Amino acid sequence: MSAASESGAIEARLTELGLTLPEVVPPLAAYRPAVRSGAYVYTAGQLPMVEGSLPLIGKVGGEVTAEEAKELARTCALNALAAVKSVAGDLDRVARIVKVVGFVASAPDFTGQAGVLNGASELLGEVFGDKGVHARSAVGVAVLPLDSPVEVEIQVELVAD
Repeated sequence: MSAASESGAIEARLTELGLTLPEVVPPLAAYRPAVRSGAYVYTAGQLPMVEGSLPLIGKVGGEVTAEEAKELARTCALNALAAVKSVAGDLDRVARIVKVVGFVASAPDFTGQAGVLNGASELLGEVFGDKGVHARSAVGVAVLPLDSPVEVEIQVELVAD
């Protein structure tokens, strides 16, 4: 199959999964949502913004359950993919997801950060298959911007131009 006939395959997969790629979340400070360096795209940390606001705020293991946070991590991953597309032009150019870094605003006794970040990792696997398998860090933190429960950034390798 030629590259032209495959164009749009990843967005078609998103649709098949019942997902819509959102608009790129505007930066909250002095940075860009994503930058490209050679064959790689690096996203800024993406909050689980939906139509300009956070659906939930607070600490995971406190005001936000681990399951709610896992869904928020999925939203972060979708926002990251939108940022990738904004600089790559087409998600079909993704050769693989290389790394995911996730931050979980955690109650003092919450230790399930890895499970929360599975929301992002599982989404990337559902969308990209084997190309979505990646290295990952899941970090518990005291607080995130806007009191967000979760923040996710990704690093992506693109196919050669």
